[in-house]
Amino acid sequence: MFRPGYSCENQVITLCQDITDTLEVVVGVDVIIMDISKAFDIVPHDLLLTKLAASGVDSRVVVWVREILVGRTQRVRVGGQLYKSVKVITGVPQWSVLYPQLFLVFVNDIWRNIDWSIRLFADDCIIYREITNRNDVKNKSR
Repeated sequence: MFRPGYSCENQVITLCQDITDTLEVVVGVDVIIMDISKAFDIVPHDLLLTKLAASGVDSRVVVWVREILVGRTQRVRVGGQLYKSVKVITGVPQWSVLYPQLFLVFVNDIWRNIDWSIRLFADDCIIYREITNRNDVKNKSR
C-alpha cells in the first residue's frame, strides 16, 4: 500500500502467482476485484476518527486530525454563480501525504470480518479464496 516501486499491476501479478500455485491442488478460486470509486471522498470523518483513536496513536494526533477534518466547508462556483457553503462530513483532502495514510487507517481492518485472502493497494482491493470441493461453492461464507 503506497510503497515505492509497487503498483496495482504488482497486485495482479501476485494474485496470478497465488492462483497458479494453488490450482494444482484446488478445484478453483473465487475472486472479487474492487477499485473503490472516489475512495478518498467517501470516508466518513466520525468512523475514521474512531478507527484512528482505536489504532493506538497518541490522542494528540487524533485531536489534530479532528481539527483538520471537522468543520470544513466547501462551495461551488458554476459560471459566475457562487453557491452557499456546505459542511463537509466525508472524505480526506488529497493535498497532503497525510491523507492517503488516513484512508489506509480507514480500510486497513477490512480483513477482520472475512475468511478470504485479501490484498490492498491504495483504493484497489482483491479478495479471493480457494475452492477445494463442491461444498465450497455452496458455502459462500466459508
